Amino acid sequence: MRSVRIGFIGCGGIATLHMNNLSRIEGVELVAFCDVDEGRANAAAEKFKGVAYTDHRAMLARERLDAVYICLPPNAHTDQEILAAQAGVAVFVEKPVARTLDKALEVREAIQKSGVINAVGYHFRYFDGTEIAQERLRGKTIGMVMGYWMGGLPGTYWWRRLEMSGGQIVEQTTHIFDLARYLVGEIVQVSAATALRALHDVPDLNVPDVGVVNVWFQNGAVGCIANTCLLKMGYTTGLHILTPDLIAEITWSGVKFIEPYRTEEIRHQRNGHFYESVVFVEAVRTKNQALIRSDYADAVKTLAATLAALESADKGGVPVEVPRL
Repeated sequence: MRSVRIGFIGCGGIATLHMNNLSRIEGVELVAFCDVDEGRANAAAEKFKGVAYTDHRAMLARERLDAVYICLPPNAHTDQEILAAQAGVAVFVEKPVARTLDKALEVREAIQKSGVINAVGYHFRYFDGTEIAQERLRGKTIGMVMGYWMGGLPGTYWWRRLEMSGGQIVEQTTHIFDLARYLVGEIVQVSAATALRALHDVPDLNVPDVGVVNVWFQNGAVGCIANTCLLKMGYTTGLHILTPDLIAEITWSGVKFIEPYRTEEIRHQRNGHFYESVVFVEAVRTKNQALIRSDYADAVKTLAATLAALESADKGGVPVEVPRL
């Protein structure tokens, strides 16, 4: 079996998680590591016996890669995906795919034109519990959803800057928007409210620390997705989907099904972060895009919904239509 040679653009926290997962997959070679922080690139290269770079253009030009993981702050996406696609290198992009819709659409066009295998890191789609929920919800009338991401402020500087990360809705709660799209349907309109309630003493912070978003789906379902990053501890993340005779509650740990006179809890047996890389590697090896559960073009639709929520909040909560892409 021929090895799949993989490089990294961005060697921070989420990239390290992917590196460790990939190192456990048979037939994978981690060969090149690029980061603007030379120390991080060198540390990854030393650990996995690869080559360190501070310029992604040089890495893509010199290395013989089958795939590249692009793990960057939302505002740092420039030409990384475009150059990789033009070179025929498969791309795995961490969410959110960009800070602006214009950039995401530019990248989408390049990926579609090249035909390279592509995936985005919406790992909730890869939990086995999500598969079970999808099957049990099939054919049912979904009335509404309740989604939430409740926790604390991440330590990275760029996350606290709205112009860099997009804030919690765009950078973090994007997982819940995406899971709702995956299980319920397309989001067509949003109305949002955000506020800064507690984190006034955090240096340089300009993102809200609480937010709620009302969502309308194309199939007529409605919902509310709420988030906060003001807590001093981790708390809870999940999506509840309500039908007349079944409630599905999907969380980090598993899925709970509530029916009349019966409740069933199923713990995830599969790590979503690990399995998304297993699937991506197999898609690259077999050149089978159909294996991917979240491709770049689909992930752009999730970005569009979260950016529409930011626009609505900025306009005082007026409903904003999500662009149909």
